[in-house]
Amino acid sequence: MPQLAATTSPDDPADNFGRRAAARLRLSIPARIVTVYETQTCILLDLSQTGARIGIADPMALGDGGFLMVGPIEAFGEAVRLTLGHGGGVNGIAFEEPLSHDEVLAVRHHAETFRQIERETLRDQVRRWVTGR
Repeated sequence: MPQLAATTSPDDPADNFGRRAAARLRLSIPARIVTVYETQTCILLDLSQTGARIGIADPMALGDGGFLMVGPIEAFGEAVRLTLGHGGGVNGIAFEEPLSHDEVLAVRHHAETFRQIERETLRDQVRRWVTGR
């Protein structure tokens, strides 16, 4: 009995439909998104070389573009996913030009440094309040 040839190869884009193009770095740090309409603060939920996911009070419409600004990077991308929720929503953004591996690592370092600075700032505020300064 003849063997049937596979209709798709492992490298066929049809096999990767719906899959992420790159591994994601899970985060939860403040960022900004600058569109032609406005500049908003948002929460960078995750980041990869090819895109990001942000939580935002006034989500971007699908197809809208903007610059994501966080730490050392500015990346232009287009909203390709939208999930609405109470008080805002989540946008998935596909970058026009992929970030380098070093840029992703720089954001990771920024996130680690941000959390440390945030803790130190809180301690200083508490210390000033306790001492009456």
